[in-house]
Amino acid sequence: MTFDIFWRAVAIGIGATALMDLWAIFLNTVFAQPRPNWGLVGRWVWHLRDGKVFHDDIGEAAPYAHESALGWAFHYFVGIVYGIILAVLAGAAWLTAPTFLPAFILGIVTVGAGWFLLAPGMGAGWAASKRPNPMQIRALNLVSHTVFALGLFGTALLIR
Repeated sequence: MTFDIFWRAVAIGIGATALMDLWAIFLNTVFAQPRPNWGLVGRWVWHLRDGKVFHDDIGEAAPYAHESALGWAFHYFVGIVYGIILAVLAGAAWLTAPTFLPAFILGIVTVGAGWFLLAPGMGAGWAASKRPNPMQIRALNLVSHTVFALGLFGTALLIR
């Protein structure tokens, strides 16, 4: 991967993640939908160093002083990794003439990481099955990851 492709992939991941965050702010402002708690994600990441992947309730795990910063950094790190994956899978030609479909496919596929690793890891069960409103959470996840896909595509268009 050339440096040009790498920096574009990083920018695409950051742009998509930022759009997803703006979407969360919109949902919170207009519909009073709670924003993601990246501090608890940071706590989960912190406990990975001890080999603890799955928790009954991440809120009951020992807190980490910088968990919010770690959670936000991890959130953007994952977005960057997804940007790199898209650039590698779609290829350099896609970076010069982006289309929505590859970004959309990746955006939807990435929901799986949240449903089958992060949610059960934090104690919410597979695809939020232990939450009182799992279908609502799943629908919001699919919409948010579609917004992420729009961010991948839109950022690629902006920097081509």
